[in-house]
Amino acid sequence: MSDAVPPRGGSADPGPPERVPAELAEHPDRLRWNAKYGDAPGLSPVHPLAERALSSGLPDGEVLDLASGPSGSALLAAAAGRPVTAVDVSEIALGRLGAEAGRRGLASLITLVQADLAAWRPHPAGYALVLCTGFWDRAVFGRATGAVLPGGLLAWEAFTEEARRHRPGLPAEWCLGPAEPASLLPDVFTVLEQADDPATGKRGLLARRHATPRRAGP
Repeated sequence: MSDAVPPRGGSADPGPPERVPAELAEHPDRLRWNAKYGDAPGLSPVHPLAERALSSGLPDGEVLDLASGPSGSALLAAAAGRPVTAVDVSEIALGRLGAEAGRRGLASLITLVQADLAAWRPHPAGYALVLCTGFWDRAVFGRATGAVLPGGLLAWEAFTEEARRHRPGLPAEWCLGPAEPASLLPDVFTVLEQADDPATGKRGLLARRHATPRRAGP
């Protein structure tokens, strides 16, 4: 893993539990996701949104994978030669991702950051691709839009309100509202696709930030 200093609000290259940031020690999300990943060993598969984004003509630059888990998508981006920053609250997920990166000879390309996304801040306009495929928070989404380089892509997937009909325990704040997330994009983005998947109850977005500012009309 890179020894780069992480943006404010996180800890890079997390290791054993004693190195978990103090503010995360009893964080309910950390405890919940550690339990989930502990019970489900292995990597997350490469996400189709990530595959499409990485083959859609990106500018030079880094990939940011938010709420990454043990991300197969991060490994795919690194295998293509792109530096990747993977941010997650779970040190189990990040440790598994880091171990697999080491086995594949990709450790130098992947920076692991253990953080609560509500507190963590990305570098402004610092990433060719910002990817998030398992998390929803409007404030985090807003910050993510500002982290995309001109000409870069934003790829996002989250549950919709419709998903709560079949999963009544799903908190409403975890779910996209009508037309979200495209409706929340700044006008410097063009939506390439936004579609619902009835089988999963999720909606995916792929959007490109304009490479140059658009001229105002007469």
